[in-house]
Amino acid sequence: MNDQTALPALPPDDPQRNLTLARPDDDQSLRHVSVVGDTYTILLDGQQTAGRSCLIDMYIPPGGGPPPHRHDFEEMFTVLEGEIAVTFRGTTVIVRAGETANIPANAPHSFTNTTIKPVRLLCVCSPSMQEAFFLEIGDLVPTRTSPPPNLDEAAKAERRAKAQALAPKYRTELLKP
Repeated sequence: MNDQTALPALPPDDPQRNLTLARPDDDQSLRHVSVVGDTYTILLDGQQTAGRSCLIDMYIPPGGGPPPHRHDFEEMFTVLEGEIAVTFRGTTVIVRAGETANIPANAPHSFTNTTIKPVRLLCVCSPSMQEAFFLEIGDLVPTRTSPPPNLDEAAKAERRAKAQALAPKYRTELLKP
């Protein structure tokens, strides 16, 4: 290689950053947040990854899943248990346990648990930000599999309005179903 095509040197290790272990069934410090009836456990947040990504353990009850939306960051789902129906730019595909779906930035999408059992998936967003949105619009719950709080219609409408108002802050657009 000549000097013009040489790759830049790798930066040195940053000893200020530490190994982070995520143990969703044991770690009492993890935050579990109910959003749209699902329970999302924040395994890794932007502070732990220097903003590069976040990792969310999603527990989706039958019929659960977010409404249509889009955002300017990449989002990837790996189904651990069960299956989800992913709608991407108007086309729906089934993603089963062991399979992964990557949603490109800015693409309209949603997913739904169309089965009779809860589904568990891992969600990676890059860069991080989605976890902060969930924590700001959702309700903290005690565990990874906790049901959502029992909200009346007025409280549900309040949550939807809050999500709609905060979505631009998190580079997200909530689309009409």
